[in-house]
Amino acid sequence: MTRANEQTAKVFYKGSSEDFVVFVDDIETLNKWRKDRSIPLADVVNGFKIFVTHKHGAQGIMDGASRKILENGEYQSSVTRERQGGTNDAKDSPVVGR
Repeated sequence: MTRANEQTAKVFYKGSSEDFVVFVDDIETLNKWRKDRSIPLADVVNGFKIFVTHKHGAQGIMDGASRKILENGEYQSSVTRERQGGTNDAKDSPVVGR
């Protein structure tokens, strides 16, 4: 079964002391919001969680973190690679007896 093969859209902002990441639904809506602030922010972001990566770029460890990222960040998009994985590992685990 393949998993995690979806488009990921995020905004990355490199600040002077921290790097920030927020996930957005798509670039078109983000650009419309940047020009017209009457568009609800809920239509732009994919959840109201902004992450800080502690100067480790767009792929560092993401801890909870500002609206500044949406105003000044640069858009990045990627497709996660396909993964193979079991859906219930406990079901297939061998029974160990004594």
